[in-house]
Amino acid sequence: MLLTQPLSPVFFLIYILCGASDALDGFIARKTRTESGVGEILDSVADFIFIMVVIIMFLPLVALEVWMYVWIISVAVLRFCSLAIGFIKYHTFAFLHTYTNKATVVVFFFFPFLFMWAGLPATVAIICLIATVSALEELVITISSKQLDRNMSSLIAFRHSLR
Repeated sequence: MLLTQPLSPVFFLIYILCGASDALDGFIARKTRTESGVGEILDSVADFIFIMVVIIMFLPLVALEVWMYVWIISVAVLRFCSLAIGFIKYHTFAFLHTYTNKATVVVFFFFPFLFMWAGLPATVAIICLIATVSALEELVITISSKQLDRNMSSLIAFRHSLR
């Protein structure tokens, strides 16, 4: 994807294939009962790499305003804090598969389409809002949990597990 022109037909073809493979790998693993802890970690790492590639490709093309930089950096700091705390507590990267984390990846996947349809400010606001909620939720769960459960679906489910 890095070797294509952003928003070109080849870019969109590769982009959609990446998104489809990301959506299908977990589904196939669950259906074939071949899920693994390594697979969960690799899925989260692949999501992270995908997001970084898109950011690298689009940053030179867009003129971000100061508020956008501040919000994006704030979300990144929250994510880093959550990963650092999880690593200290569990001696591994504690990527969680919450619904809001999945929503963040999905809405981020639609970045090029939203960008073309709604423009940059609305696209950044939508993505950052969902990313902020998911980063805060993951941070609270990571800080509050006694053991790592990568498949914790939400903060509500976490609160119910404490009862």
